[in-house]
Amino acid sequence: MNILIIGGTRFLGRHLVDAALARGHTVTLFNRGKSNPDLFPQLETIQGDREHDIGKLAGRTWDAVIDTCGYVPRIVRLSATSLERSVGRYVFISSISAYASLSKVGVNESDPLGTMEDETVEQITDVTYGPLKVLCEKAVQEVYGERALIIRPGLIVGPNDPTDRFTYWPVRVARGGDVLAPDGPAVLTQIIDVRDLSDFTIKLIEENVDGVFNATGPDYELSFGTLLETCKQVSGSDARFHWAPVEFMNQNNIAPWSDMPAYLPETGEDAGFARVDVSRAIKAGLTFRPLHVTVRNTMEWANTRPAEYEWRAGLKPEREQELLNLLKG
Repeated sequence: MNILIIGGTRFLGRHLVDAALARGHTVTLFNRGKSNPDLFPQLETIQGDREHDIGKLAGRTWDAVIDTCGYVPRIVRLSATSLERSVGRYVFISSISAYASLSKVGVNESDPLGTMEDETVEQITDVTYGPLKVLCEKAVQEVYGERALIIRPGLIVGPNDPTDRFTYWPVRVARGGDVLAPDGPAVLTQIIDVRDLSDFTIKLIEENVDGVFNATGPDYELSFGTLLETCKQVSGSDARFHWAPVEFMNQNNIAPWSDMPAYLPETGEDAGFARVDVSRAIKAGLTFRPLHVTVRNTMEWANTRPAEYEWRAGLKPEREQELLNLLKG
């Protein structure tokens, strides 16, 4: 198959390229050439900004396009309409943030989606991100109908992740010593290895599948205790986990998700965050590699980064020590 990828050189995009090539497909990239421009020298790359240069794709045909970086509905609609006669299927990478609420345990693809009063707003914030993704989905579906494939991932993790929202834990646990952990060992999280997501996406394209799929994992309830113990086993460290109760975190301004990556309290609007229903995707062929493989590969990749790398998530060592001292009393 011939596959066009909008983006293709950052996190999910580069792994989609790897997955497609591994399965014998031909890949063309369309991007601005700003992120890792030399990553795939063997591939045809059409350089341009989709808002202004989408015309560079005119006269070409592909079996499918994968839109990895659509956030603004107006621009996604422009891409969709411009490519309507050029591609057989439009694959849009959305997010579980598209749902109106994750307070329900077991949110599935038919649950209500987020809305915004002013649909002309294009500024991406924590509040608008989800509803904007919804409007992007609708733009693709209106243009492509049954030729539209919408994938809603949860927290994507693994090698080359620029966010550190998972990477923090394998690296921090490997460092050993006293580790501040969120809530308690039974609290849940959901993640999907970027390579499993990529393989699943390419599989659906091969099978001409349409519709909407939640895509997170694994296929069992993953507790933070299991996650951190797996990190400890993989690294062989002497890490000792100290679980900070929610009240302690609130009192000391420890922010879920940023200070405590991959964690949100299992209350209120986030009660179902780590219990999203992915049964439809599993039935369609989504599979998961073992957690220890994801942890090991993530740590190996992270260790190739410069020593002065500035982390984007997690606690700085001095702040963590300060909080551990407080927790121990």
